Amino acid sequence: MNTPTETSAAAVPAAPLVLPAELTHQQGRVAQAMLIQTIRAQRTGDVVLDGSQLVRFDSTALAVVLACRRAALAQQQNFAVRQLPPHLQELATLYGVQDLLDGERPASAAA
Repeated sequence: MNTPTETSAAAVPAAPLVLPAELTHQQGRVAQAMLIQTIRAQRTGDVVLDGSQLVRFDSTALAVVLACRRAALAQQQNFAVRQLPPHLQELATLYGVQDLLDGERPASAAA
């Protein structure tokens, strides 16, 4: 039997959620609301954020990513981020949150 964090061979992974090209304080609230709404609607499977399209961003992008992480883990979904720009990874390291951006399983899966 599969637990909420296991993926069976028959399961189809959800498409990654692509972060917008611009994610600054100006777009943060709207982008966060849209992403979290999508995560909540998904309800099953892994949540993967794709940062490959990010071109212009500030620390707001980290706040949005972390909010998405909280939303996914609250629903017992695995969470991962891929292809973040190097500068955003540097910001995450500077703020001490880089470990939170690595793939994560819900706390109940670790038990």
